Amino acid sequence: MPTFEFNPLIGAGVFISTGATDAVYVLFNAAVSARKRVAAASWSSIWYMLSAFAVISYTHSWIYVAFAATGSWVGAYLTMSWLKSRPAPEDRGPHPRRAPGG
Repeated sequence: MPTFEFNPLIGAGVFISTGATDAVYVLFNAAVSARKRVAAASWSSIWYMLSAFAVISYTHSWIYVAFAATGSWVGAYLTMSWLKSRPAPEDRGPHPRRAPGG
């Protein structure tokens, strides 16, 4: 039968890290919505840094965290660059009016 040991410091750390991860995720999405490339790429990198404990748990090496964060930054920046080259939804012309009650 497995034993269950609760460490309040680990519990607090998990609580704080998941709260911080979700806060950064919201900021990342806001930057993407605003089409801010550097901000989106930076928030994406921080987001992965906060969630990197999974990588460390499986690989037992911090070096992979740097690769995850760098890949995240580059991926978000390139995606935002691609999105920035396209017109924003509000710049695509007038929206058709809906029929009353529709």
